[in-house]
Amino acid sequence: MEQQTMSQEDLQVVAFEIIVHSGDARSLIHQALSLMKQGEFSQAQCQLDEANKNLLEAHKSQTSLLKDYACGTVINMEIIMVHAQDHLMSTMLLHEIALEFLALHQKIAEQV
Repeated sequence: MEQQTMSQEDLQVVAFEIIVHSGDARSLIHQALSLMKQGEFSQAQCQLDEANKNLLEAHKSQTSLLKDYACGTVINMEIIMVHAQDHLMSTMLLHEIALEFLALHQKIAEQV
């Protein structure tokens, strides 16, 4: 059985899907952080929820790539995919930290 190789173009499409969705999520997270500083907690939560939707879309693209790999497709890694993966993982971490910041901001606001 002959192994399939993912085309360079297909790999780049997946990479840019990840970059676009994680980039949109990152922007929303930064907006949420600004809203937190202003005490706008429910709006910040809405931004974080939207960011999570974007992260899920980026993760779907990543998962499809992993599925292809698991099924035997040869994937020749490119620097753009490394960048996409880095972007996604750092944005996922930022999202987790922002959720913690929101909880802390809310707790502090309750005590004031």
